[in-house]
Amino acid sequence: MLRSTQLPLKYAFGLVITIFVFISCSPKLANPPASGFNSAGSDAQAVRIADEVMAAMGGRKAWDDTRCISWNFFGSRTLLWDKQAGMCRIEWQKRPLKVIVDLNKGSGKVWIDGAEQSQPDSLAKYLEIGKKVWINDSYWLLMPFKLKDSGVTLKYLGESATDAGTTADLLQLSFQNVGVTPDNKYHVWVDKKTRLVSQWAYFEKFDDEKPRIVNPWSDYKRYGGILIAGSRGESRPPLTPIEVMDAPPPGAFERF
Repeated sequence: MLRSTQLPLKYAFGLVITIFVFISCSPKLANPPASGFNSAGSDAQAVRIADEVMAAMGGRKAWDDTRCISWNFFGSRTLLWDKQAGMCRIEWQKRPLKVIVDLNKGSGKVWIDGAEQSQPDSLAKYLEIGKKVWINDSYWLLMPFKLKDSGVTLKYLGESATDAGTTADLLQLSFQNVGVTPDNKYHVWVDKKTRLVSQWAYFEKFDDEKPRIVNPWSDYKRYGGILIAGSRGESRPPLTPIEVMDAPPPGAFERF
């Protein structure tokens, strides 16, 4: 005669509670990598330092919750990025060009000399320019939040002093099949005390021995829930004014 294998109700209920508590208490990554981040090829110490940088900048939740950021790119153009909607508005300050681009779809609007463009070739050209500008300009402003982006490999190069003489942990960022210039690399100095990025160096080619650009990262201030560095050294204008907003201004991505 077959016996029922059904648990008594009180035991079954207890088992459900135990499973729920186990799942709820399981550790979650505080700063999970983006899909495509090269975890296997990255150094564990470099990844740990990247997580410390994210925490020092305000934390992953604060970054994920940040919606709109506006800034001035060294006096040449202003950008408004809706991070959650994937929209960017760019206004050049030294030429009569304005672009609104959907970063996900590649569609948008273009104004030249005050006239909205309708020719498909012109639209495609300037919308592509707009997307490339956003990739470049947002990296200059927000790189510390992007250390574990898709296509990135992180290496720990040891301790190193910045040009200002402060002690830092030195990271190397290299890229695979991402961005406008995937063959380049960066060296990033992370301050030993603050765990904020204090300097970076840009190498045009991965095999280059000397960097093309070296800049300090300074003038950190809190905008919304995150820290952003507004200065890249005395040789460049600041990236200010910087603003973090809960929502874009009405019509910002519809008209100029």
